[in-house]
Amino acid sequence: MSYFDAASAAPLHPVAREALLASLDEGWADPARLYREGRRARLLLDAAREAAAEAVGCRPDELVFTPSGTQAVHAGVSGALAARRRVGRRLLHSAVEHSAVLHAAEVHEAAGGTRGELAVDRTGRVAAGEVGAALGPDTALVCLQSANHEVGTEQPVEEVAALCREADVPLLVDAAQSLPWGPVPGAWSLLAASAHKWGGPPGVGLLAVRKGTRFAPQGPHDERESGRSAGFENIPAVVAAAASLRALRAGAETGDEAARLRRLVDRIRERVPQLVPDVEVVGDPVRRLPHLVTFSCLYVDGEALLHELDRAGFSVSSGSSCTSSTLTPSHVLRAMGVLSEGNVRVSLPYGTAEAEVERFLEVLPQVVRSVRERLGVPAAEAGAARATAGEAGHATREPEAAEPAAGTAGSGSESGGLVVDSLGKRCPIPVIELAKVIGEVPVGGTVTVLSDDEAARQDIPAWCTMRGQEYVGERAAERGAAYVVRRRA
Repeated sequence: MSYFDAASAAPLHPVAREALLASLDEGWADPARLYREGRRARLLLDAAREAAAEAVGCRPDELVFTPSGTQAVHAGVSGALAARRRVGRRLLHSAVEHSAVLHAAEVHEAAGGTRGELAVDRTGRVAAGEVGAALGPDTALVCLQSANHEVGTEQPVEEVAALCREADVPLLVDAAQSLPWGPVPGAWSLLAASAHKWGGPPGVGLLAVRKGTRFAPQGPHDERESGRSAGFENIPAVVAAAASLRALRAGAETGDEAARLRRLVDRIRERVPQLVPDVEVVGDPVRRLPHLVTFSCLYVDGEALLHELDRAGFSVSSGSSCTSSTLTPSHVLRAMGVLSEGNVRVSLPYGTAEAEVERFLEVLPQVVRSVRERLGVPAAEAGAARATAGEAGHATREPEAAEPAAGTAGSGSESGGLVVDSLGKRCPIPVIELAKVIGEVPVGGTVTVLSDDEAARQDIPAWCTMRGQEYVGERAAERGAAYVVRRRA
């Protein structure tokens, strides 16, 4: 079995395993006590803090360990906002932040604060200038991840940190994905990370608050971890987390492992579009994490694709709506405006063999082909497939009416257009039915797709971009929405 989901949780690093087992015998006592066992535990905890602080690029007394990376984010956001309440109550964050940041922002908003969402481009990257323009006298905190967890795009943290410092606004960086590969550059104020992302044990996060940053811990707390993370420290896990981070960073500094994984990811980025028709590789091709690549396949159900890859021996993840408990597309892919259906994220863990990647590239085309065949999509040139209205089974002619403006509600499409009824069907079915009938209207004619699946709002415009068609817009319908597409070719 090939595990390709390190962005969710990396396998326990061998160094972490050794450190964990060794510290179980020495790190079980209370490090706050002065007797021999307590002093031993304190030495282990202090050594782990120093190692982690060196990797982060901060002072040991600026860093605390938390029960998780999510807890570190929540504590960082709430503590920074509370300390700056008299300055303002506006929180800025990118549209592609991890859900931990978004949930913290929702709590802040529910408590009477305000927030602003910073847009990203099609690669998932924030423009530093737009962050600077959004900073105002009431801005209390800016949150920006160092690299995206779904598509791997790196953010301009150093430039944003400089703008925040000039405006005297703290910047919190979620460095969970990037920290194993190097320190986060720039004059950031707070940083959060999670050990299970780099091969440490789960249940260990870290929060760094640089000196001079106003911070007021919220909720019940005690004297441990500078009052910023309550509860008895899990010293064996903390020691293992710091040891694995130091080991990975040592390899990253030589460039060997990062460069090797980057070459493997480059291979996937290059070969997948050649091997599988109608695929979009997303994320920044250059400014990205070395081990992560995401691509989306047209006319493929994401859940079915992941199950088939699992049966073939590959563990991958997805941002497709059909693999989510909410049945809504990934907020990251939605913010980028890219295809969500048939989405696959490959994130290679430390030590991934080249042969595993080659086998993945051999298996993927047949897996995608079999899923498309089950959905009734022609195997070759799926996007160019044509069918008659009768074959589509759901297409009817639409009477003449005024068409909607792009992205707005309207009353209909022009004369001669087709209506495809995909109500009650989940993506990719509405997109497949659109592809089947687009050839039945003349160039300049329209197809209106009726759908009540939220993913259609994202995937139909994305299909138009990939297939060279024009997305006219959306209008309200009796059920769901009507999406209008004009044939250009």
